[in-house]
Amino acid sequence: MAQRKCPLCKRGIKEIDFRNTAQMTHFLTPWAKIKRSHDSGACSKHQRRLTHAIKQARFMALLAYTTR
Repeated sequence: MAQRKCPLCKRGIKEIDFRNTAQMTHFLTPWAKIKRSHDSGACSKHQRRLTHAIKQARFMALLAYTTR
């Protein structure tokens, strides 16, 4: 099987901004859970940065912790 390339590496994104919620919603499930790197296709470096940014955005009330 061919290995997928990280979507963030493809676009050349080095830093993930927690204020860019539109970008981060692609890495969340419909229940607002963070997708696994296997499902999202992100490399381990970007997955860690993405997780940190999502948690920071949730703390600042930019993203929801859960959905109803």
